[in-house]
Parts: sequence; C-alpha cells; structure tokens
Amino acid sequence: MSRPTKVVVVGAGMGAVRLAEGLAGSGDPIEVTLVGDETHLPYNRILLSAVLEGTHSADALTLRSADWYADHRIDLRLGTRVLEIDRPAHEVVLVDGTRLTYDRLVLATGSIPTLPPIRGLVRVDGRLHPDVHAFRSLDDCRRLAAALSPSTADTRRAVVVGGGLLGLQVARALSVRGVVTEIVEGAEHLLASQVGTQAGRILARDLRRLGTEIYTGARAVRLTEDGLRLDNGHTLSTDLVVLTAGGRPSTALARAAGLDVRRGVVVDDHLTTSDPAIHAIGDCAQHHDRTTGFVPPAWEQAEVLAAHLRGEPTSYDGSRTVARLRATDLDVAVLGDVDAVGEVVEVANPVVGSHRRLVVANGRIVAATLVGDLSRIGLITQLYDRRTRLGPHEPGDLLLGASTGSTSDVGLVVNDASEVCSCAGVTAGAIRACASLDDVRNTTRATTGCGGCSETVRHLLATRTPRIDLEGATP
Repeated sequence: MSRPTKVVVVGAGMGAVRLAEGLAGSGDPIEVTLVGDETHLPYNRILLSAVLEGTHSADALTLRSADWYADHRIDLRLGTRVLEIDRPAHEVVLVDGTRLTYDRLVLATGSIPTLPPIRGLVRVDGRLHPDVHAFRSLDDCRRLAAALSPSTADTRRAVVVGGGLLGLQVARALSVRGVVTEIVEGAEHLLASQVGTQAGRILARDLRRLGTEIYTGARAVRLTEDGLRLDNGHTLSTDLVVLTAGGRPSTALARAAGLDVRRGVVVDDHLTTSDPAIHAIGDCAQHHDRTTGFVPPAWEQAEVLAAHLRGEPTSYDGSRTVARLRATDLDVAVLGDVDAVGEVVEVANPVVGSHRRLVVANGRIVAATLVGDLSRIGLITQLYDRRTRLGPHEPGDLLLGASTGSTSDVGLVVNDASEVCSCAGVTAGAIRACASLDDVRNTTRATTGCGGCSETVRHLLATRTPRIDLEGATP
C-alpha cells in the first residue's frame, strides 16, 4: 500500500478550509495539514462587520468545529507561521523550527493590509496610534468593538478611510451602533472598483440618508489632535479612525523561495506555480495576469485544486466576479467587470435610491450592477453564470420586472437549477435536498458567505420540510 500524499496548506482562511473540505473524506490517501497564524478556528471574514454591528456573534463565524478537523484527520496548526520553504527538501520550516514534509504545498496566504500615507498614524515606537484601527481580522474587530463599549462612552465620532465594500460595511456597522461616522474615499465615487459613477452617487445618497457623510475625491493626509486632515483643507473631528483601504497579495514566502511572482504568485490553469509541487489559491494567486480580492473566486479555485489533487481531470479558466455588500439597509450586488464592453441596459431611480445596470455582449450578460434593489439578483446571476443567450427584450424585462410579479429572490427560485447562493454556487435543488439549516451549511456551505441567501434558503427548507424548526437559527 502506497503512503498517503502529504498536502501542507499555508494559511487557514476561507479558501484553505474549502480546499480541506474538498480533500477530506474523498477516499483518496491524502493527509492535510493547515498552518494558520491566527489562534482562532478558521472563520468567515465576510461577516466580521456583522459581528461589529451586533447581528452575529463571533462564535457564529466559525466555519468548522475543532472536532470536524479531528474527525477528518486534518492537522490544524494555529497560532504559528511558516518561516521559509525548503524546496529541495520538500519541507516548510515553522517559526519554532519544526519542519513539515510535503508532497504538495498550497499557498493560501491571502493579502496583507497596506497603510495609507497618512502622517501621524504610526507612533515613534512603530505602533499604530491608539485611536487608529485596522479591520482585517477577528482580533481587529474585537479591538474596535471594545473601543465602542459602554466603558468608552466618549467614542462618538469615527472616520472610515476607504469607500470600498469593506469600508461601507464597517461604516454602516458603526452607524448602527450609534457612532457618527464619515467616509473618506480618494476616488471620485464610492465602490469605484465595482460600480460606475451614477451607481456610486446613488449609493452615497443612500448613506447620507442613513446619517453617514461622504467625502469622495479627497484623501486623508495627517492625523492631528484636532482630527483627520484632508488634502482639501478640511479637518474631520473624530475619536476613531478605521482603515479599510489598501491591500496587496501576500507573496513574501513565495518570492523568498524563488517562485515566479509578479503582483501575485503566478499560477497556471491547474493553480500550479513555477514549481510543479507548489500551488497557490485565493488573494495571493495571480492567474492570467489577474488577482482577485473576493471569497467566491478563492472557493472556486479551492474546488478546482482539490479535484486536481485527487487526480481528476479539471482546470481553472478564470473566476467569475461576484461581490455583494453585506450591511443593514444597503443592498449592492456586482457581477463581472465594471469596465466590460457591450450594450448597456440601465434603469435608475435616485428618488428611491435604486440603480440597475446590465452589460450585454452577443446576447449574454457579461456584467451587472444592482444598487438598492436586489429583487432579480438570483435570476440575473443564473443567466450570467450559464452564459444564457437573451432575446432582444429580455434585458429590459429583467430590470423592469416585466416577466413576473415577484418582488424577491424567493419568488424567482422556481426550479432546481436556479442558483441560490452566489458565494458558494449552490442551486435550489441542492438546498431542497437538505433536511435542515445545519445540513445546508455542512453539505453545501450556503449561508456561510455573505449571508444574503439566508431568506431564500429558509423559504426553500420550509417548503421542502415544513415541520423543521427554523426559529432561532443564526442567519
């Protein structure tokens, strides 16, 4: 009997766990080791802002229990780092000197935050100013929540630096907790990497209605005793500064090991690096000159790599971009590339704060932006994923809702092939095959991403098994 293949994964984030799930219990003789530098069990980073907001507990973010890793014979090593990769010996060296032998090494190191060029953020001793908070990890989230606790009642104002998806989620969570919050974004509109100018302006208007002031086309340049100074001369009085802008692929290990690294670790269609025994997935990987910063592509890459390591014929042809904003009273979904070329069908209603835009090329949806109205997101995502060719009137009907009187995703999910969870690519049929909400999470991973599909999943379960108790289940 041949010895098991040893797979060592550097990183214990959402992509790494999805890879472990794909390898565990496959029947193949594979031993998996996950090495993570955080001390917590791997968790859902997408919902960190929900913890800050108070709608989720930190425990609810845990992806798998410690027993699950033990039951599937996965060696989970937390609170440690890989110091270097010894490629000739096929070993990784941990900071404590331990050496782990691998047959296949997977880099899932994610991205690392970069500090914006704001004077005063860092003190003379090299530490962040006590009023400055990063927001990338569970520990960051807990530190920020502690700064908002009743014992720190003086915290009444905050400035969020960065108007991307994370920045908007954090700003909304702070506002929900009663903190007067302002957003500073250097681009000319919010979500500049995901949506166009008009959608960004409507989103800014929505936020202002909710009590959050927006400063776009402005950059923070200095933190002083008076507040955060902008390059337009204004100074924003604040008790807290939260940094959500800036990040780059974590490539130091790969670069030191002599792998091909550009912006990210270069991989081919099998997610293999310039060393055939080493692979990379997620934010740190660069495929066809492209890096991604979202969880769905990392999950997709993990599933492809798991199949490849199991010896199955598979390849990765590029990620679909699916991004969804998870914040109270803010609804945003983005499919594809905002700069995609094609015929544009657009419907906007600034009065109610909605903007819907499709880009259609050769009859197929190649990009979509929905702000303020996600009633058709399930159907649009399905058509986008399947590259369905549309008739001449269908794009307009999709945005106007002419084909159905439904006002929610629940009403749109009418057949088993319809996609319910865009994060994990789960269909209505897969949900209906489950017996409970826990079964859905454990077998399909639906609801464990952004949580936007929770209502639809609950509806499908209630329809499939109306007697199960869904009350009290964490969304």
